[in-house]
Amino acid sequence: MSSLPACPKCNSEYAYEDGALLICPECAHEWSPQEEQESSEDVVLDANGNALADGDTVSVIKDLKVKGSSSVVKVGTKVKNIRLVDGDHNIDCKIAGIGAMKLKSEFVKKV
Repeated sequence: MSSLPACPKCNSEYAYEDGALLICPECAHEWSPQEEQESSEDVVLDANGNALADGDTVSVIKDLKVKGSSSVVKVGTKVKNIRLVDGDHNIDCKIAGIGAMKLKSEFVKKV
């Protein structure tokens, strides 16, 4: 049996080698073995492609409606001391005048 790693996306053990890439037949994910070793954890990027980290300050780049409320987070609102989490909305923060919120990283830019 070969010693190929399991698929990082679906953990399938049936990955096979095709040239320099490894391919998963179950989810069709392709990756290189070097890439897997270099990036063991996911990096959260802002709208401009800058890496975000816990404690960063970001600025909102689009008016965002607050679900369940009539208030809006306006363009240019600065959010200090963000916390990165897993999930669809990958930023937890507190916004002055609104309170605790979850934001998507694609709607912010690093200040």
